[in-house]
Amino acid sequence: MDLFDMMREKTLETESPLAARLRPTSIEEVVGQEHIIGKGKLLYRAIKADKLGSLIFYGPPGTGKTTLAKVIANTTKAEFVQLNATISGKKDIEKVVNEAKNRIGMTLGKTILFIDEIHRFNKAQQDALLPYVEDGTITLIGATTENPYFEVNSALVSRSRVFELKPLDKEDISKLIMRAITDKEKGLGNFNAVIEEDALEFLSDRANGDARAALNAVELGILTTEPDEKGIIDITIEVAAECIQKRVINYDKNGDNHYDTISAFIKSMRGSDPDAAVYYLARMIYAGEDPKFIARRIVICASEDVGNADPQALQVAVAAAEAVNFIGMPEGRIILSQAATYVACAPKSNAAYLAIDKALADVKRIQIDAIPPHLQDSHYSGAKKLGHGIDYKYAHDYDNHYVDQQYLPDELMDKKYYEPTMQGYEKNIIEHFKKIKTR
Repeated sequence: MDLFDMMREKTLETESPLAARLRPTSIEEVVGQEHIIGKGKLLYRAIKADKLGSLIFYGPPGTGKTTLAKVIANTTKAEFVQLNATISGKKDIEKVVNEAKNRIGMTLGKTILFIDEIHRFNKAQQDALLPYVEDGTITLIGATTENPYFEVNSALVSRSRVFELKPLDKEDISKLIMRAITDKEKGLGNFNAVIEEDALEFLSDRANGDARAALNAVELGILTTEPDEKGIIDITIEVAAECIQKRVINYDKNGDNHYDTISAFIKSMRGSDPDAAVYYLARMIYAGEDPKFIARRIVICASEDVGNADPQALQVAVAAAEAVNFIGMPEGRIILSQAATYVACAPKSNAAYLAIDKALADVKRIQIDAIPPHLQDSHYSGAKKLGHGIDYKYAHDYDNHYVDQQYLPDELMDKKYYEPTMQGYEKNIIEHFKKIKTR
């Protein structure tokens, strides 16, 4: 390392962004991701033992993919080389491979190649890595925000262990913020800053699991806020909101406003007002509401308020819930909007909802143990001797695949639970029953 390299590293240490300076140097310092690096977990053991195979870290921005790579760099005895797929190419790969071969030839050990945003490499670039990952010339660590099973060469994926990193929870973000404010060596502890409780809560929540976003906001707030007469820099909720560029709105996820907003959202879908539904959806998304919670409410509404008036509404809602879980935010907002507007615009019927509640009421109210004998299971030896299944009529043997026979217990023989409406597809159900019951 020459004088210029030393000066450059010294400058980066003091002037690089807070999120970069605060990166852990050991696995014990890492916050969050206990599902993969908790003590006793496979990745924890592999890092501690310096026995890593090829890995792919997959997860949203700011969840610690590069951090884990840096921790590995600090703990491994292998040569650690880093490339970024946005600015590197095939020649860079060839250079790393040749150097790795030379290290092996001189018995200097292995080479770990960390490729950030590996999904940015095209197929040819990814293919160029494959033989050297396969023969052990390099140990690959890839980081990607995209699903590697779609965006990374399947042969590379099959030769790597994929670890999915989750968005950090609020407690993890809060812990990192406090570390940033108090750490005098790598953080901003020398600035004599404090953060108010509601500002800490706000930043931890609005960061949406992205540690980098929270730390950038804290850094901006401390560096741009004038100290008071006592020399203290006070990070208020107003400062926090300005720095993370999200407006403070009256939305407490555990308070009345949370329930009022979700209630208005559901009632807007039920009331066939797609514009209002989208507005309340936007409020919840902006406030950082869990998209899975929103998706579940749309699924419930699709069944409770649309039902068989448009059976496809439930399919759309369930598909949206799965897609949001798969895609994540912010793109998930589009999927939620599609599902919410579909359910809002669909014809409405609560007949299925009323049917099950009426049936449950009767189950609780009337003690009925016996199933009509002709409906009882007859697929075992001795069933006929007990009278099970005798005189049962197989519907497919009759015209319109329908036969008039008793299905409800005697006590409820004439009971009607499901009463389809004349809305949407339920009109077809009414017509269908008229048709099949016509002799």
